[in-house]
Amino acid sequence: MKQLLTKAIYASIRAGQEILKIYTKDDFQITEKADQSPLTLADKNAHLTIMHYLEPLKIPILSEEGKHENYNIRKNWTRFWLIDPLDGTKEFIKRNGEFTVNIALIENRKPIAGVIYVPVTKELYFGTLDTGAFKIENFDESKFTENESFEDFVKQATKLPTEFKARKYTVVGSRSHLSQQTQTYFEQLRSEKGEIEIITKGSSIKICMIAEGKADIYPRFGPTMEWDTAAGHAIVRSAGGTLTYTDSSDDIIYNKENLLNPFFIVKSHK
Repeated sequence: MKQLLTKAIYASIRAGQEILKIYTKDDFQITEKADQSPLTLADKNAHLTIMHYLEPLKIPILSEEGKHENYNIRKNWTRFWLIDPLDGTKEFIKRNGEFTVNIALIENRKPIAGVIYVPVTKELYFGTLDTGAFKIENFDESKFTENESFEDFVKQATKLPTEFKARKYTVVGSRSHLSQQTQTYFEQLRSEKGEIEIITKGSSIKICMIAEGKADIYPRFGPTMEWDTAAGHAIVRSAGGTLTYTDSSDDIIYNKENLLNPFFIVKSHK
């Protein structure tokens, strides 16, 4: 498991580098997918980079930007990679830095390991259920050689969640997809918790904030796909948190026939 996750870390860093090559250019080569969501050259290049690292491992891969196998094939996968090469394409286009590379390993429909890399801030999150979750601040790409072991990454990292001083009850929401239902939920939390702090962020950074302990809850009453949440789900689980259905305490599952996620709530370890 550590060796597999180390390969995924390599892939996420290299994909992040490819994304930044496009990020600094004037033309993102933006097109529109069938669901009217944007697609850029950075999405495509990040996908190809990740495939280069993970395909030799001979584990099935489901990537947002790759071939989506028919469910009759997928349903027989007991273990597979679930990837969003560039999560937060809208944030990428806005150039606000809040986009990530997401790589998760799914086993028996549950996320067991994950990596999230934030190319602009060089924040690297990773974890497995066996080892726990970790974060490297300001990852030094100039010293990255692909000879590092899992233990080498852990030595540079802080274990999650990190203990923070007392603060207000903190809620995180989507920067680009804040629905009326979410606003209503915020008001409900105010009535229960008193004064709350609301932070809006793009991409899977929101789930990472829960894993870190920087926020207490992230409710999502809006459409997301399995590749949007899988890596974050693995990391928050590894940090002792949960990502569950809005109406039950059961973890959401992956590799469904319809890859659209249900509405969900992410909670910290508290």
